[in-house]
Amino acid sequence: MKNALDFSGKVVLVTGGGGGIGRGIAEAFDQCGAKVVVAEIDPTRAAATRAALGQEALVSVTDVRDSAQVKALIAEVEARHGRLDVLVNNVGDFLGIVKPLEDYSDEDFDALFSINLRQIFQVTRSALPLMKKSGPGGSIISISSIEAFRGIPINIVYSAFKAGIVGFTKSLAVELGQSGIRVNGIAPETTESEQVQPSVWIPPQYQEHIARWIPLGRFGTPADAAGCALFLASPLSGWVSGTTINLDGGALAAGGWYRTPQGGWTNVPVITGNGMAF
Repeated sequence: MKNALDFSGKVVLVTGGGGGIGRGIAEAFDQCGAKVVVAEIDPTRAAATRAALGQEALVSVTDVRDSAQVKALIAEVEARHGRLDVLVNNVGDFLGIVKPLEDYSDEDFDALFSINLRQIFQVTRSALPLMKKSGPGGSIISISSIEAFRGIPINIVYSAFKAGIVGFTKSLAVELGQSGIRVNGIAPETTESEQVQPSVWIPPQYQEHIARWIPLGRFGTPADAAGCALFLASPLSGWVSGTTINLDGGALAAGGWYRTPQGGWTNVPVITGNGMAF
């Protein structure tokens, strides 16, 4: 297991790899020797990622919600590399839609489904023939959310689709087991990125309380997710399939328990005002 994190000769596709968690994961695989492929919808972020990863990386301006664009990207991967070993389904977004369920429109439902679940179905479907052709040892990793495992008001539809990723992961793991392809997920707690910015959204007067809100004392970083992804793609997790790792600093285990300013424990609010409020 000495060289378990050496991905030399492996081809890794990361969707939404131009920023945040996806960028962190793409850079981590690049540093571990993989041939990295990034699907990124934003041309500016794609250009910055291409510059960071170097010319060996294939960084494609691709909208993973568009089946034709996804198929074209997979064809390009096969033409350039002839194989695909790891797929990281990272794309997902709450799209700023935060409101009671009765206020959702049909368009809101469709947009959230397309960006959070449907695209995972079609990216994985398109990637599977090439992954199977590459032989046993493949790994599919999908980014869910800790909100798949706990209730969250005024963000119900997003959390439901994130829970759907957990179910997708379990069932696909069973289906692909005999092909030697493992399927797992990562469910992050709030992670600093372009999409979610606790360092900006939490008012300065409440920043000092962060260390008490989460048992490990901080919100997540893209590097945390990258570490999980490397583990799930490596031989270190060779007998792990169908599971989702809660990447949450212990938050889910704590439930509603928090440290008080005096160092004790409480399961009721201890500060006035809002922490990170919507």
